[in-house]
Order: sequence, then C-alpha cells, then structure tokens
Amino acid sequence: MTVIDTAPLAGASASVPTLVHLSGDIDIFSTARLRQRLINTLDHSTDLLVVDLSQVTFCGAGGIGVLIGVQGRARTRGITLALTGVPPRVARLLRITGLDHRFPVMA
Repeated sequence: MTVIDTAPLAGASASVPTLVHLSGDIDIFSTARLRQRLINTLDHSTDLLVVDLSQVTFCGAGGIGVLIGVQGRARTRGITLALTGVPPRVARLLRITGLDHRFPVMA
C-alpha cells in the first residue's frame, strides 16, 4: 500500500479539499501505517479530506476499520472525510456492511 498525500498549497482556501491517493493492498500488513498517515494528514487538512481509492487493489476489513476510525477523528475536528474512485470490490464491501451511507462518495 502506498500513500501519496497531496495537501493544498499554503494559504489555500478551506474550501479546497485535501486529497490523499492510496494504491495497492490495504491489508493487515499496511493498516497501522495507513492509520498513522491519515491521522497525521488531519493535522494539515482543510475542511474536506478526500481519500482516492482508485488505485487500491484490495481492501480488507482492517482497511475499512481504519477509514471508520479516521472519519470519527475527522468529525471531531470539523473535517468531512469523503471517498473517491471507489473500486467495485470496495464499494461492494461498503454496501454489504451497510457502510456505504456513512461515507460521502465524490465523483
């Protein structure tokens, strides 16, 4: 799993989203690192943190757990965590677990 943070430029409007691109597998071996990177990103995020999953090849239950946990932390800071580029397998996992309504999905 690779995380590439793309934060808005210094002085950017709070309406400009912070974008995080993920790629590869989000599994038991990568969830701890992903959790820490996303939590660190919250420190520099605008009001909207968008997680791009378009290059994610696998996302297990642990990865979904990380997204839920980070979303909770984001809410306490007034930050909305949204998803984009959700692959069909991840969308199915979200739908099966009833979490598809929990995360805003951007086109």
